[in-house]
Amino acid sequence: MVKATKEKKLMVTLVKRPGTEKLRKITFSMGLRKLNATHTYPDRPEIRGQIFKVKHLVTVTEKA
Repeated sequence: MVKATKEKKLMVTLVKRPGTEKLRKITFSMGLRKLNATHTYPDRPEIRGQIFKVKHLVTVTEKA
């Protein structure tokens, strides 16, 4: 039987508006449509890549 490991979570909050169409598409795909919108994601490489692209627009906090 495989043990279920607790996966870390990332809380992402949109704090600035995206200026270009490319940045807006990334934030919309992450579910961040309005200012101060917060969404929780599992800590995975594909999510970290999206966060890296818009790191100047969002704040990220880690949850256990």
